[in-house]
Amino acid sequence: MTEATTEEQPFRRLRYFHGQLLTARDFQREQEYFREKLKLRMRCLLGYGVVCGLFVEPAPPSDDKEKHEHQARVHITSGLGVDCDGNEVLVPGSCAIDLWDALHEDERTGTTVWVGVEYTERAVEPTRTVFNSACADTSDCDFGYTEESYCVRVTTKTPPKDERCETCCTRCEHKVLWLARIDDVDFAQPVREEQIHLDVRRFFGRRVPTVITGVNWRHGHTYTVNEAKELLGTQKNSGGLVVEFSDGVRVDSLRRGVVEIQVIEGGAGRNADTWYMGGKFEEPTDGDGEFTDHFRYRQTTRETLQDGDRVLITVRAAFILDHCCRPVDGTNVGGRVPYLGHANADGDVETETGHDPEPEPTGCLVPPTGIGPWTSGTGAGGDVFESWFFITEERS
Repeated sequence: MTEATTEEQPFRRLRYFHGQLLTARDFQREQEYFREKLKLRMRCLLGYGVVCGLFVEPAPPSDDKEKHEHQARVHITSGLGVDCDGNEVLVPGSCAIDLWDALHEDERTGTTVWVGVEYTERAVEPTRTVFNSACADTSDCDFGYTEESYCVRVTTKTPPKDERCETCCTRCEHKVLWLARIDDVDFAQPVREEQIHLDVRRFFGRRVPTVITGVNWRHGHTYTVNEAKELLGTQKNSGGLVVEFSDGVRVDSLRRGVVEIQVIEGGAGRNADTWYMGGKFEEPTDGDGEFTDHFRYRQTTRETLQDGDRVLITVRAAFILDHCCRPVDGTNVGGRVPYLGHANADGDVETETGHDPEPEPTGCLVPPTGIGPWTSGTGAGGDVFESWFFITEERS
């Protein structure tokens, strides 16, 4: 049997007894004992990430352009996060940041900027001591409190990704909570809202689940027979259903039976009968490596679709494993997983919705976190991804 090991040192707590002489060191170690216990429970039982708030938004442009040559500024809203070491990072109020001033002088040539916060401490409230000690310019005071605070980190270097599958037993190396990526930064111009991408943040939890981020068909829409054939790859090898993931999934978990295309017949004649289309994975191929961030599943039989049919697509996400051998969180919540589109011969993305499309939703345009776009997943992991579209006859 292999024993589980951690990098933690044994905990020692102060044992009081009558006549014991206590010094500042003893009380400091007692504080450290409770703080380390809290941090251990936080990161091992609950996880880390952004709990609430901490949005990065454009700051209003400065009116005094002579004194403020660089106009690229943002502000971080109040909020709470927990870093990967278990420290609580509290931002009590909005914080304005001049990106030029915050960047190291060697990084000011980049146009993509990452903004984050990091836990920090500082000694406050100088207090006179009974015994002489060195403190600033005097020899008879010391700081009486430690203020738990934060500092803002700004960089043009891509932050490292936390590749750990188990975040409890191994300590992390990079403790900054990254909140946003800002693209195409011109330091002489104000930052626009569309330049700020908040999807780089890690939401609070023990792990970041792999989810489905997009598909190449529109959920609930109506396609003509020919459009459906092109989408399913009935006649062209380049066709097929494409599903994209937020991170790499194991190629060897994409097996026969993971994806099913079911047709529920409608219209005139037979109605409500059902049958399954044959299909296979065209991508990834055997030579594409151990992991892939998407797959393409193409119909290999040539069954006929007719007016009124419903094509039901099922992806058994519980059988698709990520790089940590955990199942993909695949629930298609509200049918909101976004449409990817597909590139035409000129490289542009087509946005055709098919014949007689369903109206776009008007509510819940972003997930409950307030940060879009939608993806699959409820946080529970596994489950089944379901989506469908309808068939209509050709019309002139």
